[in-house]
Amino acid sequence: MPLNAMMYRFRSRADSDLFMNQAPAERILGIIGKSPAAQGIIEPGAMAQAIAALQAAVEEDERAGPASQGAGTAGAARGITLRQRAWPFVQLLKRSLEADTPVVWGV
Repeated sequence: MPLNAMMYRFRSRADSDLFMNQAPAERILGIIGKSPAAQGIIEPGAMAQAIAALQAAVEEDERAGPASQGAGTAGAARGITLRQRAWPFVQLLKRSLEADTPVVWGV
């Protein structure tokens, strides 16, 4: 990871903070239709749709097979899958939805 890569810190009163490296965070934000901005918010009313979008993307990623899941050249360690990247974010969204509190970043 380059030294100047940004970290995202997702916060919610419903759970502990979630930190993600820039690339995976921006991929997840893109899946749920959010701009990869330095700050933003996901309101509780949008969380069920965001969770569904992430679950659909994970299923599609897994159907696509190893080429899309980070598998490298022969002998390389298997990369981290979208399911592994998205799981903590989905859990944060679920807890926040249940508590009716937004998820924010960069504020």
